[in-house]
Amino acid sequence: MVTVGRPGGPDAYHCGIDAAMDVTGGKWKVLILWALEGSPRRFGELRRMLPGVTEKVLTTQLRELEADGVVVREAYDEVPPRVEYALTGPGAALGDALVPLGRWGRAHVLGQPPLYEDESRAGSPAGHAGGGTPGDYDEQPRKPGS
Repeated sequence: MVTVGRPGGPDAYHCGIDAAMDVTGGKWKVLILWALEGSPRRFGELRRMLPGVTEKVLTTQLRELEADGVVVREAYDEVPPRVEYALTGPGAALGDALVPLGRWGRAHVLGQPPLYEDESRAGSPAGHAGGGTPGDYDEQPRKPGS
């Protein structure tokens, strides 16, 4: 995976966190990853799931995520045209890496208690149909081993 944001390739980063932050940088990228967790989405679905994002910004950030190899765009040869966006393997892994960040934000910024007695059960909102809140990567429990 080569990010498009920083010239110089992998040598331009100080550490792995620096590289990951370059991929997820931008107000909407983490929320786009949240929205794509679990199933592919059409552009209009993403717009509805992310109130406040403009078409231009969503298009730009989807293109950047695609160039970074975390999102794949699939265009179907149909009338009317249909395009879907989905997470790649590295994109899903990035979503998993954001789970602890969601827990931290819930506890330390929102001041809310953990959602589960056993925090190891908390997972991302995989497979939900618009439930939860964008950025709450700890809303839905995952089955052990998934």
